[in-house]
Amino acid sequence: MRILIITGVFPPRRYGGVTTISYLVSKKLKERGHEVTVFTTDVGNNPHSRLKVRSTDMLDGVQVHYFKNINNLLAFKHRILSPLGMIPALIRNTRSYDIIHLNGLRNIHDIVGAYFAKKYRVPYVQQSHGDIPRVMSKKGLKWLNDALFSYRLIKNAARVIALNEWEAGHYKAIGVPKEKIAIIPNGIDLSTFLNLPPRGFFKKRFHVPENRKIILYLGRIDEIKGVDLLVRAYANLVRNMRYENTILVIAGPDEVFLNKIKSLAISLDILNSILFTGPLYGEDKLRAYVDSDIYVLPSKYETFPMSLLEAYACAKPVICSKVGGLKDLVINGVTGFLVEPTNTKELAEKMLYLLDNNDKAKEMGVKARRLVEEKFSIDKVVSRLEILYEEVLKEWRRSE
Repeated sequence: MRILIITGVFPPRRYGGVTTISYLVSKKLKERGHEVTVFTTDVGNNPHSRLKVRSTDMLDGVQVHYFKNINNLLAFKHRILSPLGMIPALIRNTRSYDIIHLNGLRNIHDIVGAYFAKKYRVPYVQQSHGDIPRVMSKKGLKWLNDALFSYRLIKNAARVIALNEWEAGHYKAIGVPKEKIAIIPNGIDLSTFLNLPPRGFFKKRFHVPENRKIILYLGRIDEIKGVDLLVRAYANLVRNMRYENTILVIAGPDEVFLNKIKSLAISLDILNSILFTGPLYGEDKLRAYVDSDIYVLPSKYETFPMSLLEAYACAKPVICSKVGGLKDLVINGVTGFLVEPTNTKELAEKMLYLLDNNDKAKEMGVKARRLVEEKFSIDKVVSRLEILYEEVLKEWRRSE
């Protein structure tokens, strides 16, 4: 198959769930003999930089076209992507693909990708990656976009892809028939986690005493991720529950929320017990997982975080908010714990339980690793995508 994948973010950008899964899917499809092309943008790793790439480049055998955003600051801070150069490229090339895979909903590239696919009669599948609900900021603009463009984009898709039953429910709520929804989760490349680094390297690099237990948060430092709730829960653990032989590690890129988190830590008098590492990639990220005792993700909204699969692959127990797709990913009491969102007392109690019960924590970690092997390897995910693409093409040819 000749497959065009359209996504707003792509490596060498170094973080983001959509970035990771778009890359892994593209790479695996190429390895399986498909002709894969990616249309993406040049949004970089911080507000002041763009990706240092050629407009057309090769990445693991995949041809990637990087289109320049008109304003990089808008692209990074507000996720308003503006790759207008993608329009003439779609006019020239859309007919040359068998199928198009859109990885978004409200962006210019999603809208124009769907428009030209329909215009030139090329089937497309659409994947929202959790963006259907109008959460947090810009709700009015999102409503207007949906009314003018996005719901029509979904309606005209040959299939839509939901990451889990929870997201499938959002598609159904806006009128998408059940038979048009394919549930395909994200996946990770388990080969990355076959030879994990020995314990101790992370602690040594960041001068963490060997006897200190590590509570790890790894992800974007953003209000929606609930990092403020984690800091409050940690203050409860350290000050009220008197569990001082630990350190909270907050690792990840700042999304204009880091200063608020530091101010909160100062006000709670626990700043000296928190390690802010900044973003961690590659081996450094694996070392953080390996040396941690618990992975915590207290998000206020979440669909399918890649970091949770990574923690599972490193055999770590997790504690997550009982929100969104996390309810499908965490088997409560088996691979970790689910806590009520915003309940920092309950979060602190679950952290204390796992820190005090090493055998139970290890047992949960083993079961978490088994779960990711059984259900969330990228090879199994791409196999399901291939079947979906083939079904779409057969139906499309019959209708022609």
